[in-house]
Amino acid sequence: MSTGPTSVQARRRLTDALAEVAGGDRAALRTVYDLTSAKLFGVTLRILHDEAEAEDVLQDVYLTIWRRAESFDPERSSPITWLCTIARNRAIDRLRALGPHGGQAGIEGAEDVADDRPDALETLETSDEARRLSACLDALEPRAREAIRSAFFGGRTYEDLARAADMPLGTMKSVIRRGLMRLKGCLET
Repeated sequence: MSTGPTSVQARRRLTDALAEVAGGDRAALRTVYDLTSAKLFGVTLRILHDEAEAEDVLQDVYLTIWRRAESFDPERSSPITWLCTIARNRAIDRLRALGPHGGQAGIEGAEDVADDRPDALETLETSDEARRLSACLDALEPRAREAIRSAFFGGRTYEDLARAADMPLGTMKSVIRRGLMRLKGCLET
């Protein structure tokens, strides 16, 4: 991952633009669009395999950014990671809405959508909080630990995890919910 001045400046510029969008600045939304539309279009297109659908989803992505910019926290994630997550989730929602005949590929294509930067877990592991989180995750039972890591840091859906583990969806949700409760308890101590 490049962390030179250009990368840091680009991140700062995008972070500042998102803060301005949160304040209702339409020109800042245009800046965010100019800086990110090519990448976010790539994310939606890779999942949907249809340019028209990807363009529609991209429009929805920027509406979501406009409405939710105040929820972006630069201390929790990079701006491009936050934006790619929105794009990925919107594309998956559209793929599901299209049903089995929509798009040319299944939802599995969403797994291949990744930023070329370190994933969320790798980024977190560089801080003291991350070491604490990692220790608490390691204290969980293996099934819960891997499910939480895959869902929250790997971006996999609960449905996908349940299918891969050959268990009912409700059981997978319970495993994750219990694991998250234990994780919260560990982090609060």
